[in-house]
Parts: sequence; structure tokens; C-alpha cells
Amino acid sequence: MAIMADEVLQTENAETSPSDAEVENLRKLAAERDQYLDMAQRVRAEFENYQKRARKDRDEERRYALTPLAFDLLPVIDNLERALAAARQAGDEGSLVQGVAMVQTQFLEQLKRHGIIRIDAEGRPFDPNLHQAVMQRPAADVEPNTVLQALEPGYLIHDRVLRPAKVIVAAKPE
Repeated sequence: MAIMADEVLQTENAETSPSDAEVENLRKLAAERDQYLDMAQRVRAEFENYQKRARKDRDEERRYALTPLAFDLLPVIDNLERALAAARQAGDEGSLVQGVAMVQTQFLEQLKRHGIIRIDAEGRPFDPNLHQAVMQRPAADVEPNTVLQALEPGYLIHDRVLRPAKVIVAAKPE
């Protein structure tokens, strides 16, 4: 049977050579094949890019998932700090004040463990990305635009500002 197929192919090849129409049809088919191959490669590249973007978005969402909770806890930390400041101003250094200070420290350590850190503002140059200027105060002993006092501490979550520090900024003395 294999002999018969070879004989048929030999007679077909000997009898006919491809016509111009057949050659043109083959070229069209090859061009169409190349077009579909190109399209398939583009779709594959777009899908891979989509997967990378989706992975990046998912990772970023996970990284900053604690933002709403952390933002809601900041007033609690502020109140602990105010309570400690009021107690120390009144001269109270008893066990209750020490306990509140320990709770505040523990709170800040847990936040730090999850990537939430306090912005160190005092004595640093004013940065509008990290600080919110509440007022300016003339000061001769420091450079202008230096943070004199932090009225409310700011916090970062990883590399984003969770809450800017509310600060008093030094101005040139008049």
C-alpha cells in the first residue's frame, strides 16, 4: 500500500507543477498563518502583563490592608499620650501612669511590627509630604522651615503616609 501512495505522489509531481494561483493561495495562507501567530503571541504577552499587574495589585493590597484599622487606632494612641503628659505634668509617677506608659509602648511596638511607624518631625526640615503645618513661629536659633514642635504625631505605613504630623514650623524672625 505504501508503494501505491508513492507512485501516486510521483505521478502527481511529474504531471503538474503548481500554478500561479496555487502559489498565490499558499502565500495568502502563509501570511494569514503568520498574522494569527503574531496575534496569539500578542495575546499571550498581554495576558502575562495582566497577570503581573494583578499580582502586584494583590501584593500591594495585602501590604496596606491594615490601613483603615491603623488609622482608626491612632486617636487611641494620641489619647494615651495625652493622658501620660497630663499625669506627668501633675507630678504623678505612680503605678497607674507606668502601666499606661507600658500599654502605649506595647501599642507602638505592635504597630511597628506591622510596618506602622511614627514620623520623627521635631528638629527636621519641613516636608509637605510628611508634615502638615498648622502654624509658623518666628525663631532666631533655627533655620527657617524647620519643625519646631509636633502638635500631633504623624505615622507611616510602610512607605505611605498614614497621617501627616501636625507641626509648628520656624519662620524668619521679624
